[in-house]
Amino acid sequence: MGAFALAGAMAVPIGLKMGSFRLVGAALEPVVDLIRYLPAPALPPLSIIWFGVGEKTKIFLLWLGAFFQLALPVADDVRRVPVEFHETAMTVEAPWWRRLTDVSLPAMAPTLVDNMRITLGWCWTYLIIAEIVAANSGLGFVIWQARRFFRTPEVMAGVVAIGFIGLATDQLIRVPHRPRFAHLTR
Repeated sequence: MGAFALAGAMAVPIGLKMGSFRLVGAALEPVVDLIRYLPAPALPPLSIIWFGVGEKTKIFLLWLGAFFQLALPVADDVRRVPVEFHETAMTVEAPWWRRLTDVSLPAMAPTLVDNMRITLGWCWTYLIIAEIVAANSGLGFVIWQARRFFRTPEVMAGVVAIGFIGLATDQLIRVPHRPRFAHLTR
């Protein structure tokens, strides 16, 4: 969760700036796009070389998988905020940072929450890959060890546990979103 929170804390402000300022978007989007398309199974060997086997590698892989998957949708959501909203803010001489925090962010909040939920799902996939290849603990590690000894019930239990944990974390993000931002989606 720490790696996901770190990725979100970085991707949201960077995505806001990429979507709000053409120069920032033009400079960062090609790099973000390139890294976003790197195949997940190819990343653990590099991570192990850089960080060794353990928590640092898992955190890096999860951050890598979540940050680059989230930054571009945030930038796209900012671009979808109606121009009239920003024009209204400019008529009251709101500075650029207030337009981002008081106009763009609330207007894109429903889609931001959805993008966070989708990215969290990808983050779970990266976690399992990281634990299979670059860890000596965790559900992915347990599943991989059980697979080596043909313990199908343990593999299935691990897979089902991941599904339930993923569902629970998805609902943690989803539940607060509904009542607070319902008025924006009407």
